[in-house]
Amino acid sequence: MKKQNTSIPWVSILVALASAVGIYFLPAYHLWFLLILLLNLLVSFVFGKRYSDAALTICRLLVGALFIFSSFTKGVDPLGTKYKMLDYLAVYGMTWLNNAALGLAMLMILAEFIVGICLITKIYPRLAVLGATLLMLFFTFTTLFDALYDLVPDCGCFGTAIKMTNWQTFYKNLVIDAVLVPLVLCNKRLKNDLSKPIQFLLATVFALAFLGFEVYNYRHLPVVDFMNWKVGKQMTTEAEESKIYLTYRNKATGEIQEYVSPNYPWNDSVWMSQWEFVDQRLEGGGNFLGFSALDIDGNDVTEDILATENLLMFTSNDLTKVTEKEWAKMREIVDAAEEHDFTVIWTVANPPDVVEQLSETYDFLNEVYYADELEIKTIVRFNPGLIWLDNGLVKDKWSAIDFSKALKIF
Repeated sequence: MKKQNTSIPWVSILVALASAVGIYFLPAYHLWFLLILLLNLLVSFVFGKRYSDAALTICRLLVGALFIFSSFTKGVDPLGTKYKMLDYLAVYGMTWLNNAALGLAMLMILAEFIVGICLITKIYPRLAVLGATLLMLFFTFTTLFDALYDLVPDCGCFGTAIKMTNWQTFYKNLVIDAVLVPLVLCNKRLKNDLSKPIQFLLATVFALAFLGFEVYNYRHLPVVDFMNWKVGKQMTTEAEESKIYLTYRNKATGEIQEYVSPNYPWNDSVWMSQWEFVDQRLEGGGNFLGFSALDIDGNDVTEDILATENLLMFTSNDLTKVTEKEWAKMREIVDAAEEHDFTVIWTVANPPDVVEQLSETYDFLNEVYYADELEIKTIVRFNPGLIWLDNGLVKDKWSAIDFSKALKIF
């Protein structure tokens, strides 16, 4: 039997690791870097069967760890992954799946986790490699189209924990592919001495535990908040030194337009139904809030909000989807806040005419401000949500499911 002691596999692994670091410094298309990644991928195909058991173990652990990390950063924020999936469904003309977006997002995240944990623990190792291969084929080709045509500005492959350009994401997938290929070629050498029933039991336990983790984060907000408005952070704004640019896409024609916030037709319900948010960027200095609140006349009141003591701000990306039970909980909080000298405001994405109609039914819906739908979703993921600010310091925040816990602050 031919000895598998060539040094080429180890060189390929080291190149993959070095390339993973290099991706950070190359956010745009770079021909030579792309050629290096493709050459390393070719080397892994040619020499994949000559990997030693030790080299295969390193490959298995690297791929498994990356899948687990990726699934965690998305599983901690399943709603964020749903929003990203909606972007992909829109650009690929599959909006008929919009209602299933959350379920599809959670299943995709769960699949990533199961593949990763099975690779790490060698539970069903051959099936795990097959699963990783199918996922990487899908991810690689999807991110290639993203890189070439800029279909979705950020793939969300690491949730909101790590932001990557489309080219960086594609480079990253090529690095993973180069480490995964030897596992595919040497699949028969991957074995587990545990019995099939034990492996099935362990895989099931891991799957149910992670699914429970996803559901908990969906209902009660992320246990680890990678977003800007996380508890304990001091939010400040320096609007005079910076500008926020918002990019919108026409749903019918695909036309792209960029606006300086808040100078865009946010209060035109017809326009808002025809255009969808794509991306935002900051120009200049200052702390990037990723948020600007406007009153009904279009005046920016963000600084006033952040300068208010003991402020409770209800957030909603769509007030029409708030249930009667949630309205009742919000009224209870408003009444308690008034008794304890708390200021209560609302920041919503609905146009003023919708708010006016709802305020006739819910008379406590007052002091309402307006912001972009995506901006609101980054403050509190749930619709509706509640955030407690004290001179800009994020003291706490809650999903509608946990509104009763907010009463404990009084």
